[in-house]
Amino acid sequence: MEARLQKIKAFVFDVDGVLTDGGILATAEGDLFRVFDAKDSFALRMAYMKGYHVGVITGGVSESIRRRFRTCGVPEENIYLGSRAKIEDFEDFCAKYSLKAEEVMYFGDDLPDIPVMLACGCGVCPSDAVDEVKAAADHIATRAGGKGCAREMIEAVIKMHGKWELDVQDYKSKF
Repeated sequence: MEARLQKIKAFVFDVDGVLTDGGILATAEGDLFRVFDAKDSFALRMAYMKGYHVGVITGGVSESIRRRFRTCGVPEENIYLGSRAKIEDFEDFCAKYSLKAEEVMYFGDDLPDIPVMLACGCGVCPSDAVDEVKAAADHIATRAGGKGCAREMIEAVIKMHGKWELDVQDYKSKF
């Protein structure tokens, strides 16, 4: 596993069930509300500040998703909303940065994520992912979706690369 993690240059995430606990509140007007873990979000910022490429591929379609990840440093062009064939968006993301699939860690929790998890360098799922995804994953996080599973692995990779140190001035200038 360590050899796989040494190659990681990018992180890509599903949203619902990975960066949230999967719960969605819906208003009568159709607005959808999600709860994100602040520690996961900070880890995304650290990845961005340390030069890793970060992307989001989700079946969800909401401006709130786009806005949330823009505040974490995810470039607009790396936020794929309404994805129905996640592997195609994953391949687009990789091509954009001339990344090999093995250089990307992907986080998913449900059936649409399996093709990407099998294609990427390290497929990660939260502890409460569906059984089929757990079987396809290279690593099952100790934490559930929306409860720090992304932070767990982002931090592990960045620490392995010797970069897990906050530069306050850099953080202030970027966020």
